Order: sequence, then structure tokens, then C-alpha cells
Amino acid sequence: MSYAIIETGGKQLRVEPGRFYDIELLPVEENASVSIDKVLLIANNGDIHIGQPLVEGATVEGTVLRHFRGRKVIVYKMQPKKKTRKKRGHRQEITRLMINSISVNGSVVISQQADNTTTERSDAEIITPESAQATDEMATNQPPDLITPESAQAGVAVDPE
Repeated sequence: MSYAIIETGGKQLRVEPGRFYDIELLPVEENASVSIDKVLLIANNGDIHIGQPLVEGATVEGTVLRHFRGRKVIVYKMQPKKKTRKKRGHRQEITRLMINSISVNGSVVISQQADNTTTERSDAEIITPESAQATDEMATNQPPDLITPESAQAGVAVDPE
């Protein structure tokens, strides 16, 4: 598991390459590259770099996917027994950021391509319809001494002991 903890928009986020995150609005265009220097921690397969307060020379590279507005938050203020009521709404400006790589001193520690290759499945783990049918057939083939007429109707094997 490889990740970094960054600070952006007054918040701290745990980010991984190949994933996107919704953060406070960044003043850049869509599809532009962004470099975040406020990296607090980097963990790469058990090797952890902790900053005091920041990791020296560490950057997180990302691409801005789009800018949008968040859900509406309604602020309703009321004073009881008075005729004072205020209803206001607020929508936060948000930037969706795709994390491409995490690097330290110019060398890439974790990248999106390297992270995708480690999570690929081998052919032995992939279940095909033929292999699923074969496992179902193996589950129904039981020794004849364990099948009783009642269990055959219910589809349950009964142990004679």
C-alpha cells in the first residue's frame, strides 16, 4: 500500500496514485498539471518518510479533471418568539484532482502506472463462466451414502454419524 498525506485547502488528505479527490478550488485550468509541495508523510510498501512538518523535496503531481460546485448547504437562523428568520444557502467551489505520482527529490517513488501493475489479477484468479459451472458441478457431486431422500429434495447433504 503506497500513499501520501498532503495538505491542501486547509485540510489534510490521504492520497494514492490513480485515484481522484475532491478538494478546495485550485486556481488552475482544467486538464492542467498541478504540483503540491505540502507533503506531510509518504508511505511506500512499509518504507515511511515522516516530515517535521513537511517531507523535504517531496511533491505530489496531479491533473485537474474538472471544477464544479458542491451540494447546497442551507443555513437557517431563527429567533423564537420574534419575527426574525434568515435562510441562506451556500455551495462550495470544488476541484476534482487526479493524482498521477508521488516523488521525493525529483525521483518518482510511486506512480499511477506502477500502482496499476501491482493490482492486476493473474489468470488463475479470474473466474470464467465455465470455471464457475465446474465448481457448481463439483459441489453437487457428493458420495451416495451421504444423500438421503429428504436431503435430496432440500438440496442439503446429511452426515450419517
